[in-house]
Amino acid sequence: MARPVVGIIGNHHLINDQYPAHAGGAMNSEAVSRVAGCIPLLIPADPRFVSVAELLEVCDGFLLTGGRPNVHPNEYGEEETPAHGAFDRCRDAITLPLVRACVERGQPFFGICRGFQEVNVAMGGTLYPEIRDLPGRMNHRMPPDGTLEEKFALRHSVAFEKGGVFHRVLGAEEVMTNTLHGQGIKTPGARIVVDGVAPDGTPEAIYVKDAQGFTLSVQWHPEWDAANDPVSRPLFAAFGEAVKAWADRGQNLKKSA
Repeated sequence: MARPVVGIIGNHHLINDQYPAHAGGAMNSEAVSRVAGCIPLLIPADPRFVSVAELLEVCDGFLLTGGRPNVHPNEYGEEETPAHGAFDRCRDAITLPLVRACVERGQPFFGICRGFQEVNVAMGGTLYPEIRDLPGRMNHRMPPDGTLEEKFALRHSVAFEKGGVFHRVLGAEEVMTNTLHGQGIKTPGARIVVDGVAPDGTPEAIYVKDAQGFTLSVQWHPEWDAANDPVSRPLFAAFGEAVKAWADRGQNLKKSA
């Protein structure tokens, strides 16, 4: 039997600043394949090419990846400003309804960085355009210089609710993570539970309350060295188990039909 399929949300990219492409980080595919045990399938997040209904049928679960463009503030009722940075309205048009559909169906998804923010916005939440400008907040952005190892290095702790979902999955109340983001949650959306925070109070781990499927999302990048990192590995393993359970459910329904 084939492995379950995880749709990896891609980002618009220009090769050599000229050739349009849909791109996805190789580390996302590696984490999905090696740790979650699923087939990684890169999704062109553009409503001209795919629909949410089609994706729900083709894929067993979804990885909502990070990306340089931000969710457009119109999606949460605010005006665009220079501080909001670049946007990808085509991705917004796919991922936001996709999240809501997955929550309704119980279909698993795992949100990372921008994906974490998409989940909050999809559920009616809002975002700060630049959290480092807020009083008392640290700079969570990617270091501008250095190797990939240095950019993805562990930089701050995340504390989880005792006995909460992340505490149970990771077996720890506090872990160290990397940090490579500029925006952050301002107001949690309906049913969004903030289950982990950075030392400066920035939300770092969320899930959707009473959702039937896997809805864990994190603000950091667990795809980096996911096969070896003690925090990343259990997150992707738990996601993989949820995707397999969804796929098995679909197979059983087909057999009984």
